[in-house]
Amino acid sequence: MRKTILLLVGTLFVTATYAQLSPTGGRDTSFTVRKSFVQEKKRYPEITLADSTLPPGVRIDKNIPYSTPMPGRDLVLDVYTPPQGTLRSRPAILMIHGGGWRSGDRSHNYPLAAQLAARGFVTVPIEYRLSTEALYPAAVHDLKAAVRWLRTHATTYGIDTSRIAVLGFSAGGQLAALIGSTNHNPAFEGVGDNPSPTSTVQAVVDIDGILAFIHPESGEGDDLRHISAATYWFGYSKTEKPDLWREASALTHADRNMPPILFINSGVDRMHAGRDDLITSLDKLGIYSEVHAFPDAPHTFLFFNPWFSPTVTYITDFLHRVFNAHK
Repeated sequence: MRKTILLLVGTLFVTATYAQLSPTGGRDTSFTVRKSFVQEKKRYPEITLADSTLPPGVRIDKNIPYSTPMPGRDLVLDVYTPPQGTLRSRPAILMIHGGGWRSGDRSHNYPLAAQLAARGFVTVPIEYRLSTEALYPAAVHDLKAAVRWLRTHATTYGIDTSRIAVLGFSAGGQLAALIGSTNHNPAFEGVGDNPSPTSTVQAVVDIDGILAFIHPESGEGDDLRHISAATYWFGYSKTEKPDLWREASALTHADRNMPPILFINSGVDRMHAGRDDLITSLDKLGIYSEVHAFPDAPHTFLFFNPWFSPTVTYITDFLHRVFNAHK
């Protein structure tokens, strides 16, 4: 798809053609937890991988189709349910993996999903379409469809539909914040499965995901040496289609429909570009936010000790705080 415009340079009209990048196809395996561990171990020799052992009583249902965005393509998710107790329904957390919108896998969230399930949450690591398969806003439509799926199957999995959170790391954090900031915004809904339930969420957990693509703190969109991950996702550079890049930024949409949000950040400042500006907007709206940071931690701190356990605690405490406040 090409768009040609005329630019006036001096007294001459110059034709500029913007060619949209196409999905590259195949699977990008460049980002894995193991690869990150080997890399970060050189800088942080004391780190260890987070424990992936399934806690007692937690049950997993895997590879459940939740949406068919195109013929023959089923998107799947996994459901971790807490140990049996007296509660009939529990809060749920939709979990979005990172990987620059083109790599990564929902299995990256398994250790965190297991630990949060042991603490009473129904946790749902999810697959969504990456830029190798479909460009923005396909991933947003997939995630909204997944929230609707949770509400459709709430009885099956004991989910309290009034307490659904969305959580993501890195690119997943950006998506989680965007899902929350576009509550009740039909422009982001897409045409997907389970159309009747609402896709609104009641809390957001953003783990090192940016809030604004075009921002002084952002490092996204530098295509001088190679095409950036965000450019691949949008299909256009930020100079070609700046409105598209702003549209995908949570900061652009902050309004009274935004739910409470927890930010958990590393020492890499560009990974939370726009965070402080968003907090300022939320404060004016009276919307609760909370920040925890590990100033000396790498971007992938989520997967490693000593940061994994406090991250679990921050998430658990935040969600109990905001969900209990609305009971």
